[in-house]
Amino acid sequence: MPTMFIPTAEETGLIVPIGDWVLNEACRQNKAWQDAGLPPLTVCVNVSPRQFRERNLIDRIVSALKDSGLEARYLELEVTESLIMQDIELAVATMNALQSLGVQISIDDFGTGYSSLSALKTFPVARLKIDKSFINDLAADENDQAVASAVISLGQNLNLRVIAEGVETDDQVAFLRRNNCDEMQGYHFSKPVCAQDIEELLGGRKD
Repeated sequence: MPTMFIPTAEETGLIVPIGDWVLNEACRQNKAWQDAGLPPLTVCVNVSPRQFRERNLIDRIVSALKDSGLEARYLELEVTESLIMQDIELAVATMNALQSLGVQISIDDFGTGYSSLSALKTFPVARLKIDKSFINDLAADENDQAVASAVISLGQNLNLRVIAEGVETDDQVAFLRRNNCDEMQGYHFSKPVCAQDIEELLGGRKD
């Protein structure tokens, strides 16, 4: 499971070549879907703290886009709130450079990193993702309901789209819809699938 090998990869530095492969493969596959006639969509790639600190991160992203032929606007990078808070000045500078390329940025696991509101308003991001830990008991836990509704309101007031992670039940979907959450992801909609199955889901394959 990723929770087992990713911390080791992060500690040893192997997460950098792994992350490069993931980034390049995501860009290549997204462009392949477009070339196959599927509607253009944005592919999201997680960036680890070790990757984010690499001096040539921007060059690697530019290279991945160039090699694949994918337009930058169809790539979104996900960074965690705790990663940003380690060095806000560096993080904002890096995110501004990415944004200037046309790459979108989202904050993953929002609600777990203790960012200040004054810092949040300076982040050049497009989306906030509510951490799964606040979604698990959303149907019954009033505290989780309060956090989720507050994040949705906060994000939208900052002109950001808000996406809920780990949505698995009808009750969770109903609550998020009542509170005008922009997007949702989780097993309620689909478990992870291969690239071919994505094509079938989006109507690109009829066989």
